[in-house]
Amino acid sequence: MFTGLVEDLGEVISLVKNAGGGKLSVRTILEDIKVGDSVAVNGACLTAIEVKENIITFDVSPETFRRTNLGLLRRGDRVNLERALRADSRLGGHLVLGHVDFTSRILSFRNLGEHRELVIEIPAEWKKFFVEKGSVAVDGISLTVNYIREGSISINVVPHTFQNTNLKFRKPGDTVNVEADIIGKYIVNYLSKEEGSLEDKLRELL
Repeated sequence: MFTGLVEDLGEVISLVKNAGGGKLSVRTILEDIKVGDSVAVNGACLTAIEVKENIITFDVSPETFRRTNLGLLRRGDRVNLERALRADSRLGGHLVLGHVDFTSRILSFRNLGEHRELVIEIPAEWKKFFVEKGSVAVDGISLTVNYIREGSISINVVPHTFQNTNLKFRKPGDTVNVEADIIGKYIVNYLSKEEGSLEDKLRELL
């Protein structure tokens, strides 16, 4: 479990792919990671299999490569890192599982004064999992949905988030990992198994 609050911008040292998945090595300033620990890398939960000084190596499964942007990484790329949430920690972002739902293309990323507006593509089948002012994890960053449009969502990025995550390296056309809010996913899944339309059941609850 994670919060979506990025702790470090790691540097990709190597990415080796094979028939069974691959291995990713990242340099980080985080010092207390040990073998077996869970770490979110661009929002994908990975397990540390080797720690040498400040370089951590992770196994990456074929499914992770298929569902995330980790397979697109190159040496020198910067990735968002977050250690797993401790039970006695504050939940500053939102509940992030580190299970990426899909990858998305950045449609636009423009300045709005000191802030920035990030617009990302959302597949039609995933639109129902997003609500305005709800939470979304983009490359592991806890963000708030401002507006929902046809085929996309708009997100406000504050200066601190921009400067301390890999968003400062992002541009239109880039591929990002997206995880929808787990609470919304459970609600939609539950209601979809009951009789009647999802919209009618939501109206009854409201």
